[in-house]
Amino acid sequence: MAKAFGIVKPSSKNIWVEGLEQYRTIAAFSFLGRYRLIDFPISNMSNSGIERIQVYVRRKPRSLADHLGTGRHYNINSKRGRVQMLFSENKTENDLYNTDIASFAENLESIEKMHYEYVVITPSYMVYTQNFDDLLNTHIESGADITMLYHSVDNAKEHFLGCNVLELNRQKGVLSISKNRGNAKNRNIFMDTYVMKKDLFIELILKARKISSMYTLSNIVNEVSDELDIRGVSHRDYFASITDFKSYYDANMALIDYKAAQALFSKDWPIYTRTNDSCPTQYFSGAKVSSSVVSNGCLIEGTVENSIVGRGCVIKKGAVIRNTVLLPDTLVGEDVHVENVVVDKHAKLIHVKEIVASPEEPGYVNRGDNL
Repeated sequence: MAKAFGIVKPSSKNIWVEGLEQYRTIAAFSFLGRYRLIDFPISNMSNSGIERIQVYVRRKPRSLADHLGTGRHYNINSKRGRVQMLFSENKTENDLYNTDIASFAENLESIEKMHYEYVVITPSYMVYTQNFDDLLNTHIESGADITMLYHSVDNAKEHFLGCNVLELNRQKGVLSISKNRGNAKNRNIFMDTYVMKKDLFIELILKARKISSMYTLSNIVNEVSDELDIRGVSHRDYFASITDFKSYYDANMALIDYKAAQALFSKDWPIYTRTNDSCPTQYFSGAKVSSSVVSNGCLIEGTVENSIVGRGCVIKKGAVIRNTVLLPDTLVGEDVHVENVVVDKHAKLIHVKEIVASPEEPGYVNRGDNL
């Protein structure tokens, strides 16, 4: 695909993942032990032939910058391609004016310099796979002004709250965009993914700034839905939206199921990430591990059930880890019982012998904490 460049847009101003987001932007969240959330949109673009990618970030960029590096690990040609981080520099963390449109407007010159006719815009807080080359071809063949990706669900009353939903006509034309308030179970969840011409994108940015300083891209697209030909394209297979702490926990736990993981991971569609050279995980005598995803470099003496274990974790003798997400370099001491918890990086669980929460409200242990 040489006709489009890619944009990984910042998360919505209404999204906040308690605990984890204090230390890094959502795009840098650890996922399934070895990935970061940013790996999924960039891998989708790389696999689709998109080699010029802009990643927008508004806060806590260090962890994301370290992970992205030069971008070479995403199989992007270093001569033609580039992964570029762009910042929204003059906004406070909880500023209501801190929208995706504001980020684009601050970096409008960088967008204008891209020598491509089309742009593919995708979020950093959603997990899915999609061939954007096919999506672009569908967009061009349809003659639409904007193509939007959506996922039909039947559990919108309990999940995807706060996400945008698309109202479609019988021809899959987008009539309107609104928030999911949990008042219907069947919804077309908008995946915050757009395909359009670069010139139209710039026009929408400028128009949004004239109408309202608080407008988002979805606001302005909704505003012009009567004027433009906007089409929806349905997405299949695995889809998760990380909009709060519970959705982060659920998305990790769901992929322990092998069939669910097969819907996301495919041999012909690799998810690239920054490699970490370390030895394989060592399982000591007496270790019991079942229905879990365990990364490399771990030392396991205890019991692990239905959990995600990140790189370099140490689980001592007698410890029990159940329905838990351990981020990298966590230490769980002897006879410590951890259940229904997300444990952030570098935490040491030694003295408190029972850390148990309910599945409906999973617990959180701070990064680097000693318990």
